[in-house]
Amino acid sequence: MRKFLALLAVAVLGTAGSILVASPAAAHGYVSSPPSRQALCAQGRVACGQIKYEPQSVEGPKGLRNCHGNNGVFAELNDDSKGWPATNVSTSQTFTWINTARHATTSWEYFIGGTRVGYFAGNSQQPPATLSHTVNLSGFSGRQKVLAVWTIADTANAFYSCIDVNIGGTGGGGGTPPPTGCSAAAWSSGAVYVGGNLVSHNGRTWRAKWWTQGETPGSADVWADQGAC
Repeated sequence: MRKFLALLAVAVLGTAGSILVASPAAAHGYVSSPPSRQALCAQGRVACGQIKYEPQSVEGPKGLRNCHGNNGVFAELNDDSKGWPATNVSTSQTFTWINTARHATTSWEYFIGGTRVGYFAGNSQQPPATLSHTVNLSGFSGRQKVLAVWTIADTANAFYSCIDVNIGGTGGGGGTPPPTGCSAAAWSSGAVYVGGNLVSHNGRTWRAKWWTQGETPGSADVWADQGAC
């Protein structure tokens, strides 16, 4: 009996150890403003597949330079012919991340083509739920695709967001600028929003708590008031 109990204890401890090793912390995030391709999908501004339900999930190995993180389910994000609307931006532009699950960070980087245009150290710290960086885009003009990369400190992965922009307001990208003074895109009754999405409405910024469509900020509990903008 003692031998049996000893073997049972070893088995239980071994299983517990396996569970602990096999349970990595989750981390998710994407660029919400200017709207990244996955944000446009989530808002219903572009017809998309699975990504419209989980814009925060474009995760792949570190060091990639594509929009879908080598994830086949999100391959449409890498399709430049899909008709992504571009947002008019200035040469000094602020990019805002929504981090639905925060994680220790190595860095945040921004690329146009093969050129890195922005780098921000994470210092292995946990970021806030929303985080903004101002990036100097003065070396470029017209329509460009910005790749934003959030590299995680304690996993082998990073998160990827591509943002289509018109630097200097040229190039005819067709993006709709937000209301004056508000950095988040204007709320649309026909768009789909998921938890963490930011919108502007009636001069204020609102954050979605969960999936929503057609529920007006200020009138529905799904929206958390983030203050005047």
